[in-house]
Amino acid sequence: MSPLPLKYGASVISADLVARTLSATTMPELPDPVNEVRRALANPLGTPPLAEVVAPGERVVIVTSDITRYTGSEIYLPTLVDELNRCGIPDHDIEIVIALGIHRKQSAGEHRKILGSLYGRIDVYDHECDDCEQLADLGVTSSGLPVQINRRVIEADRVIVTGTIGLHYFAGFGGGRKSLVPGVASRETCMATHFAIFNPPEQGGRNPRACTANLDGNPVHQAILEAAQMVKPDFILNSVLSADKQIARVFCGELEEAHLAGCELAKDLYTVPLERAADLAIVSCGGHPKDINFIQAHKALDYGVHAVKPGGAVILLAACPDGFGNATFFDWFNYEDLDIFEKALRSRYEINGQTAWSTLSKARSWRVILISEFSREQTEKMGMEKAATLDEALQMAYKQLPENPEIVVIPDGGTILPIISQRK
Repeated sequence: MSPLPLKYGASVISADLVARTLSATTMPELPDPVNEVRRALANPLGTPPLAEVVAPGERVVIVTSDITRYTGSEIYLPTLVDELNRCGIPDHDIEIVIALGIHRKQSAGEHRKILGSLYGRIDVYDHECDDCEQLADLGVTSSGLPVQINRRVIEADRVIVTGTIGLHYFAGFGGGRKSLVPGVASRETCMATHFAIFNPPEQGGRNPRACTANLDGNPVHQAILEAAQMVKPDFILNSVLSADKQIARVFCGELEEAHLAGCELAKDLYTVPLERAADLAIVSCGGHPKDINFIQAHKALDYGVHAVKPGGAVILLAACPDGFGNATFFDWFNYEDLDIFEKALRSRYEINGQTAWSTLSKARSWRVILISEFSREQTEKMGMEKAATLDEALQMAYKQLPENPEIVVIPDGGTILPIISQRK
């Protein structure tokens, strides 16, 4: 038996044990990535090709994801810009806005990774969710949700939205509308759309339809989509990646139609059926950048617990070199009672608070052993147990597991959703 490599930050940890490995479905053959981008650009869904969308003299803004999620942008952005050039849009009429949401600004090196060969050629700007002067007020949605969007995006003649489609733990899927909201929205808009995760106060708790791999009746998806449609984007380009982060397919066209088509492929690739729940799951986020901070790493925990019996154990490998991911995140763990925690969130909602609440909820339902750069005190404050190594984590877990435990290993936990066909 060969040791199984598990990514941890920029390094690899070997897992030497007998267990079922849960991995994404592999496509029989991957396309040449540049040709695939060109194919999708030439065959958009729900819109004409770019040559019929843009016109010389127009200013085009391309929205793209930040460094916390790999999208293949260094491949598709240059190809997209080449197509815009072919349509008569010169470089000086093209700008790229990084959809930070409420994330930190990007470094020059991170801009270089995102833009690839476009770095230094096309002007790039980081979105700033708290800078009122850089935001335009678009009014409210039908439900009264305020919509404030990056002014540079709103004032462009044409808006092209790019990103990648993968699973999302409460919006159902990433990509599409999420690049605009929360990507280039104000902090207030971000908070308001994400608040839809909760049931009405009289009912309490989380809306069951606000879950991974589901768009049907998902209140968060519906809130985000309506807000994003107010921007009136002209075109989207979304990748769907293989498990090893290669471009599997590209979907171009109208905001909703192209996104839905990509979601179908993402669901086929990244949901894995299990006959029964395991006693222990060993989960790697998938390495950098998926474990760059705990807010990003939490996605792997959220997906991974689906493979485990209630009360079972999860070992999470998440380096988190950037810490928690937001200055306010850790403070939320001062609420140790989940009911009081939920009431506090409802009174002053923060996305980071919701992620903290979700983390603590899982830590109360499963035993979570965390391997990370956090201290023991920080780990325990979040409801989890600290382990310095995988061997130590396994020794800790085995003490409370049955004699012959069922174990699964998920090497890319930030991507894979286990689905149990029957729970016991």
